[in-house]
Amino acid sequence: MKDAAIAMRDVSLTLGEGASAVKVLDRVSLEVAAGEAVGIVGPSGSGKSTLLMVLAGLERIDSGTIRIAGQSLAGKNEDWIASFRGRNIGIVFQSFHLIPNMTALENVAVPLELAGHADPFGLAAAELSAVGLAGRFTHYPGELSGGEQQRVAIARALAPAPHILIADEPTGNLDQATGAQVADLLFAKAAERGTTLVLVTHDPALAARCGRQVAMRSGRIVEDAAPARLASA
Repeated sequence: MKDAAIAMRDVSLTLGEGASAVKVLDRVSLEVAAGEAVGIVGPSGSGKSTLLMVLAGLERIDSGTIRIAGQSLAGKNEDWIASFRGRNIGIVFQSFHLIPNMTALENVAVPLELAGHADPFGLAAAELSAVGLAGRFTHYPGELSGGEQQRVAIARALAPAPHILIADEPTGNLDQATGAQVADLLFAKAAERGTTLVLVTHDPALAARCGRQVAMRSGRIVEDAAPARLASA
């Protein structure tokens, strides 16, 4: 486990209390190698998005162990986890989560400024150019199409050169053609940089592009396989 980009062992998490308590993760164990692309699939409510939240340190677990890029998250305070996440984990959400009163360039520069990068706007410009948005630096999110907003989000996630890229339904708010273009970009950039990719999706075709699929149901991993094996199981 020590050499894996992600190593989870017997992780459990219950949300709510008393009669309303729901066990959203139930003794989940998962190991992901550096540079691997893993698709997380399963019905709504199966724990997929919660798994990503836990991997990103955005949700505390009840029991089990988690190591990200060789570092245990156990016992760390929120400031430490936020700093660690900023250096090691990029996140792409379904709803983009861009800051509406900031330009595309400013949105991408934010995590770089927080990390103390020497030239945040120069690197932000380079990242936007790399995702095909060289002409959109000064545009605000409301002036961009959905596909363009998601490209900004991908540039923002990749700008700090994270070890791990987490994507939660990254094409869910896009039409089929635009979603395909964004997916192409996401996989190409992850492969180009050797970034570990963990992708949650309801789209079987998108999940099949990952080298490995993990199926979840009722908070548990019920299948862990390469796409061809999973399809025939």
